[in-house]
Amino acid sequence: MKVMVIVKASPESEAGAMPSTALLAEMGKFNEALVRAGIMLAGEGLHPTSRSARVRFDGKQRTVIDGPFGETKELIAGFWLWQVRNLDEAIEWIKRAPFDGGAEIELRPVFEADDFGDALTPELREQEARLAADLQSRNPQ
Repeated sequence: MKVMVIVKASPESEAGAMPSTALLAEMGKFNEALVRAGIMLAGEGLHPTSRSARVRFDGKQRTVIDGPFGETKELIAGFWLWQVRNLDEAIEWIKRAPFDGGAEIELRPVFEADDFGDALTPELREQEARLAADLQSRNPQ
């Protein structure tokens, strides 16, 4: 199963505070362990919402809302995409991450084709397979 690991923002990350060299080194070691174990598919930190925008959809109308956005508990500072056997394995891995100071991490399973049942017709499954192959050819690992 794929799991999106969401690193919640903090007042410090929203203020643009950068991690220390020591924390970057610890995170690098953790990421290396994830890659060696075949867990990590992707992962990045995100700029604060002061450099962001949101687009609200209302029928045919699109409204652009410039950041920053309030309530840091609802914001994301970074993410990983992991391939794991189950949610328990993801939980065990995230417990090893070099976070402290009240950091909060959310682990969310990613939908897979079978989760959509009959709504994902054979034609739509074929389209998904083509897109996956195209992405793989553009981003070989």
